[in-house]
Formats: sequence, C-alpha cells, structure tokens
Amino acid sequence: MRSIVGLKLSEQLREQIEERIVVGEYAPGARLDEIELAREFGVSRTPIREALIQLASAGFVETRPRRGAVVATTPPERLREMFDVMAELEAVCARLAAARATPEDQRVLVAAHQACEPAVRADDPDAFYRMNEAFHLALYASSHNGFLAEQATVLHRRLRPYRRLQLRVPGRMKVSSAEHADVVDAVLRRDGELAAARVRAHVQVQGDRFADLVKRLGASGAAAAPAPDAARRAPT
Repeated sequence: MRSIVGLKLSEQLREQIEERIVVGEYAPGARLDEIELAREFGVSRTPIREALIQLASAGFVETRPRRGAVVATTPPERLREMFDVMAELEAVCARLAAARATPEDQRVLVAAHQACEPAVRADDPDAFYRMNEAFHLALYASSHNGFLAEQATVLHRRLRPYRRLQLRVPGRMKVSSAEHADVVDAVLRRDGELAAARVRAHVQVQGDRFADLVKRLGASGAAAAPAPDAARRAPT
C-alpha cells in the first residue's frame, strides 16, 4: 500500500478503504473482513480494526450482527443533501469569520490558501486535498463558534473522500484554488454576506458535479477491475 507522510497507518488505511467504497470497488453491503483486508494491504489486523472503527464513526461502514463490518449505502440523493448542508454550514462559518477573525486568524487563513499553490502547480490532487482541508478547517476556526466548527468538521470528514476524488476532475484544482482566493478576499474585507455566498457556491458546485461523478466512477471501477475478496461477498 502507498504511504502518506504524516498520517498514522490506521488513518492511511481508512483513507484507502473509504476511497474504494466511494468508487464502488467495495460495493454497498459488502462484508469487510479484517483478516482479508490485512492480507490485501499487507498489514496486521490491529490497524485494519482501527480503520474500520473510524469508518463506522464516519458513516461509511455499519456493524451488523453475525456479519461484522459491511459497507454502508449512501444514495446519490443523500450525498447531494449532505453537500447542501455542508454548503450552509460553511457559509455561516465564513460570515462569522468575516466579522470575528483576528489578525492571526487571517494570517493562518491566507497561509493555508497559499500552501495549496505548490500542489496545483505539481498537479497533485492528493497533496492539494490535504492543504485544502487545512484551509477549510482554518475557516471554521475563524468563526470563533466552537459548536459550529465542530459540526462543520464532522460533516467535512464524512464528505472527505468525495471532495478528494472530485479534485481529480481535470482543471478542478485551479478552479478550487481561485474560489479559495475569493473567499479569503471577502473575509479580509470583512464582507460577511459576500464570504458566505462565495463559500456556498464553492461547496454546492462540488456536490452537484460530484453526484454524477460518483455514479460514473462506481460503474467503471466495479467493471474495470476484479473485486477483492472482501468486496465479492454479496449481502445475505
């Protein structure tokens, strides 16, 4: 398995398993057996177990009696609904950030945006996603509303693989970076309504585009490669 600098092994496994779930390699209802996954990824069962717990907490995996961990089902309409809510949560964060961000908050937000640029130039969507995540978390923190930041972070993590894969659409990284720049501009100008509108559009575009993208990736991913043993098991 590929190694991701800065992440624990269980977190790396979680990211790779959740991405396979999103693209349909591990189908809804498929049983995720710890032993088979450990063999497939070349690791012990402990980090696999930790990764499955993380995935269950995020809603990607369900634990069922006598079957263990199975892939949860997320219908496209449910995904669109989650993106709608994410857009509104981030809009509130941006509006509050425009009013409440301290000079240090502003510095962190600007730095987080600028940190995305090397990944754009390198055309590295995975690296961009990590910097992109830091940018959004900085925006939440700048709202100075702890409860709001917590709720936004929970949903952000639930949508993490969808947002990451969406960045692989050609040209999307450059567009995303430009949209971040517009959000930063509005926050620095203390224009809360503009900041909210720009963030809302930024996230809603992801949701609308990605619902169809997930369908295509799921169909092609399932047909293009043999399913792993863990994904071959049909629901009973």
